[in-house]
Amino acid sequence: QVQLVESGGGLVQAGGSLRLSCALSGSIASIDVMNWYHQAPGKQRELVAALTTEGITNYADSVKGRFSISRDNAKNTVYLQMDSLKPDDTGVYYCNADSYTWYASVWGQGTQVTVSS
Repeated sequence: QVQLVESGGGLVQAGGSLRLSCALSGSIASIDVMNWYHQAPGKQRELVAALTTEGITNYADSVKGRFSISRDNAKNTVYLQMDSLKPDDTGVYYCNADSYTWYASVWGQGTQVTVSS
């Protein structure tokens, strides 16, 4: 079993930066990929960044060049560095862990990000 706890959300002006953190605990050695999802108000949850255990990253077109996903194995934490934030980035950000051996992926509780114009 894996548990995820996000932190780092808040209110920021357009053009500003935030760094989200996702603390991992439990059977983290079984994780194959870590993801960050964004759910804007009234919209479906969308994948914005992914990081495999091999270090391969993938980003949604809307955040390429502005967001960066990374992992600190010593701290069992995954980060999402968000720069040049836009009002459209407003929403809840969820950390997600997945494995090829799991029946279902694991979600954190989410952290709210609000970008004012």
